[in-house]
Amino acid sequence: MMECPYCGNKKSKVTNKRESKDSIRRRRECLKCGKRFTTYETISKEDVYVIKKDGRREKFDKEKLERGIMRAFEKRPVSKDKIDLMINEIEEKVRKKGKKEIKTSEIGELAMKKIRKLDNVAYIRFASVYRDFQDINDFKQEIKKL
Repeated sequence: MMECPYCGNKKSKVTNKRESKDSIRRRRECLKCGKRFTTYETISKEDVYVIKKDGRREKFDKEKLERGIMRAFEKRPVSKDKIDLMINEIEEKVRKKGKKEIKTSEIGELAMKKIRKLDNVAYIRFASVYRDFQDINDFKQEIKKL
């Protein structure tokens, strides 16, 4: 049973269900307060480890990727659904490589390609952090590439 995020009631009904390759999205309605909310079920996947620039290894964390990308899209006219779809596509590509380890640089380049297609401002924001821009000249060079 799913707990209602509004009133805490444990009883709800599913009003809509959508399946994708690796998750199930359910729209639910609380049987007590009547409010609607969305839940997601994801299929458990084999762990992928990320190799950091300094050589450290840590588990791939989709939420960490999402936080970085969401910061780049703050106050930009791009829907959350499009951003979520893009994040899922990045994760899928990382997992489809079939490797147990992947460098952060590979993930960063994948993300930058996808972000660039959606929004140039978000792309520059993400690139400035990812590529560690030091001054205005770094920004100018990246803007010229656009």
